[in-house]
Amino acid sequence: VKMSRVLIVGAGLTGSLCACLLRRELQNKVQIVVWDKARGAGGRMSTSRPPDPSSQSADLGAQYITATASYALSHHSVYSELLTSDLLQPLDCVVEGLQQRDGSKNYMTPLGMCSLVKHFLSESGADLFFEHHVTALYRRGASWEVQRKAGGSDTFDAVVLTMPVPQILQLEGDVGQILSVQQKQQLDGVVYSSRFAIALFFPPGVVFSFQWAVRYVADNPCICYIAADSRKRNADAPGHGPSLVVHTSVPFGLQHLEEDKEDVQPIILQELYKLLPGLPQPISIKCQKWRYSQVLTSVPDCPGQMTVLDRPLLVCSGDAFTHSNFDGCVESALSVLSVLKASL
Repeated sequence: VKMSRVLIVGAGLTGSLCACLLRRELQNKVQIVVWDKARGAGGRMSTSRPPDPSSQSADLGAQYITATASYALSHHSVYSELLTSDLLQPLDCVVEGLQQRDGSKNYMTPLGMCSLVKHFLSESGADLFFEHHVTALYRRGASWEVQRKAGGSDTFDAVVLTMPVPQILQLEGDVGQILSVQQKQQLDGVVYSSRFAIALFFPPGVVFSFQWAVRYVADNPCICYIAADSRKRNADAPGHGPSLVVHTSVPFGLQHLEEDKEDVQPIILQELYKLLPGLPQPISIKCQKWRYSQVLTSVPDCPGQMTVLDRPLLVCSGDAFTHSNFDGCVESALSVLSVLKASL
């Protein structure tokens, strides 16, 4: 029996957990390959490192994890694994303006959000390739030929797509023909919010004058969230400068979506210094445009994934097929696992 080759497109949370679970379930029966178009892992759970090593890293995407009572139970094995390995810890800092839901718990990542994705990827033993941007899928008998932007292609027995839905719909090749009319309609109906995120890295010795670690900003047209990121993660270390993360509101993100982030950054910083007048000057700044930030409208009544073709297997997954948070991605990865197990 030849080993099945499975390609997972996207090294974010859904893709990395899916790879990890698949390895644990099928062990050496599969060769798992992960491609991501970025230069590193994480997807929307990305942690940015400043050019100056004396500054703290900062989470540009997901900020902390909220586990509802029911998900704490149903995803218990995932939570306990991350808590036991100290990759997750309770968020016990001051959060201004947060409406806390009953029975839910908040967690932060001492090493940054990306550490969770990297943990699952390392557990998966997958062959990991960055700067591999998928442009087309062609059906070749019992397998998929997957083409890349840089040229070159490779062949797989099964393909799992975890990137944002608009990027799935942009793929060339046979996917468009294979999707049913209903599936196309469902994918077309997915709506994402867009926002900008900025990380500011400060020199060692800087101490913020405010007491909170995380603050939700009400009624500001530009900024909706600010976090003293190293403080949030209890990672303020001597000799390291702190970091600050700013997220813009969704209306602001939409308004400026087609502009270069270099042109938008000064507008956001101007608003930030109005909100925090005494803020010192950073030594470096990283700005990120999240075109696909969170899913506002997901695929209706979807069990965590959409099987486009049974043989060769093609599955779409990710938070657009559940809901946009940590547990949504876990739910999606679990559902893809059951499809893969049945198929392989």
